[in-house]
Amino acid sequence: MMIPESVAVFFSCIVGLLCGSFLNVCILRLPAGESILTPRSRCRHCRRAIPAFDNIPVLSWLILRGRCRHCGQEISRQYPLVEAATGALFAACVWHTGLHWQTLLDATMIFLLLGLAVMDARTFLLPDAFTLGGLGAAIALRVLQPSLSQRISSLSQRISVAEHTALAAMAAALLLLLTRWLYRWLRKHDGMGLGDVKLLAMIAAFLGLPLALLTLFLAVLAAAGISIAQLVRGRAHAKTMLPFGSFLAASGIAAVFIGRPLLHWYAGFFP
Repeated sequence: MMIPESVAVFFSCIVGLLCGSFLNVCILRLPAGESILTPRSRCRHCRRAIPAFDNIPVLSWLILRGRCRHCGQEISRQYPLVEAATGALFAACVWHTGLHWQTLLDATMIFLLLGLAVMDARTFLLPDAFTLGGLGAAIALRVLQPSLSQRISSLSQRISVAEHTALAAMAAALLLLLTRWLYRWLRKHDGMGLGDVKLLAMIAAFLGLPLALLTLFLAVLAAAGISIAQLVRGRAHAKTMLPFGSFLAASGIAAVFIGRPLLHWYAGFFP
């Protein structure tokens, strides 16, 4: 029985809202080294536990007008924005690809990238739980892809899929590592953290090497544009730090939806 596209998009949005609520927990706790499982969600000001009816994605924030029910302190707009963004992006994945295994891959990566983008912007940290954990998830999802059962029967062939995915991740990581080492050699200090290297490796595992390279190119363009704009406005100087992981993550999300058409358009210049 075929599920109508509108129904699939709607339910994917609901799933995204719920995942976005959990993503907020990860964003706040992982960089601080806290458990994402316990304790239950609490107000960051009065430390009172948040009841389930005050923890409904987006809706609770609107009903409470962005303030804690107990102490009246402001609740960050990050909460509804992350939840809404996750819901919208999950729905966009289903609308873009349909109900396929690739949609699960895309949605999983987007969940991780959205969290990493916010974490890097807030703390300049890209936790291994998301980057390396995401790399492992990408390999597992590719190996377990149901459609492979029609073409791949032996265990050795499934291992080959894992090897190709891992090689794409290693190639992307090596490119960024070489760039990092070259910058350090020229400038005598680090200009990029290893978290960015792991992040690009994760993106390559999910999207493949060509789209990962496109992601890197788009991230560099965006970061350069922001840097130039800040320099011109006097809001930054030559040593101002930018959360490059956030640019990588945002570009990776863009690559899910427009990456392949962009590569196809670019390939048209080389008949």
